[in-house]
Order: sequence, then C-alpha cells, then structure tokens
Amino acid sequence: MAVATTDDLKEALDVLKGTGVRITPQRHAILEYLINSMSHPTADEIYKALEGKFPNMSVATVYNNLRVFREAGIVKELTYGDSSSRFDYVTTQHYHVICNDCGKIVDFHYPALNEVEALAAHITNFEVSHHRLEIYGTCPECAKDKKTVES
Repeated sequence: MAVATTDDLKEALDVLKGTGVRITPQRHAILEYLINSMSHPTADEIYKALEGKFPNMSVATVYNNLRVFREAGIVKELTYGDSSSRFDYVTTQHYHVICNDCGKIVDFHYPALNEVEALAAHITNFEVSHHRLEIYGTCPECAKDKKTVES
C-alpha cells in the first residue's frame, strides 16, 4: 500500500469540514485507508482492514461513512455488474481497466477522452454532466496463471 500524502489527507479532511462533517477517528481511518489503497476496496475490505484498530466499528459504520464521503465528492462509488461496489478516492478524472477473472481494477489516465464530452455536447445539444469508460481484459497475474494451467 502506498503512503497517503499529507496534502491528500489534509485536502480531503478540509472538504469534509467545509461541508460540516465532524472528523471522528473512524472517519479519519477510513479516509486514510482509501487514499492509501490502490485496489479500489469494497466496504467489507475496508472494514476487515480496520476492525483490529476499531473493534467496535461495524460494517454499517463503514458504509455510512463512504456515503458521506461520496456525497462530499471525495470518493466515487464504482459499480460493475452485480459484484459489490468498490470505492475510489477522487484525485483526477481517470478510467479503469478491470480483470474479467479476478476483478482487479487498475487506474489509467487518457487526456484525449476529455474531448469526448465536448464533442457529444456539440453533436447532440445535450448538457453533458460526465462520462464513464471501462475496459475489460485479463490482468498479467491471471494471464500467467492461465498459461501455467494450460502447460
């Protein structure tokens, strides 16, 4: 897990404080875990990672805090198919590549896609609010495992 920059955490806490959200130790820990995590964790994964530090915290507490973070605009909820929602700390506009086998999600940035919204608005006269791009495939680990099984 990468180490959260003090700036990211401070900025996110400032956003929450600006919306009147009280910063509890649990909120701080959940937010820090999300900023540090590159795996786009589920609420259950966050709960399991933090339950040793906060034995009285429930899964419902994690879900409620993720909802607060989402409403404040610092976390995105990623829903793919019928699997559990995953959560992503919002840094910049980016896209996801998702493994068909293990469900791993990896971020990538492609600035040229920012023009897609302007083009769509121009062609359709829509007031475009956002777009979402998902790319699916097999991650290197699963591809390697498949080759090992086939050999």
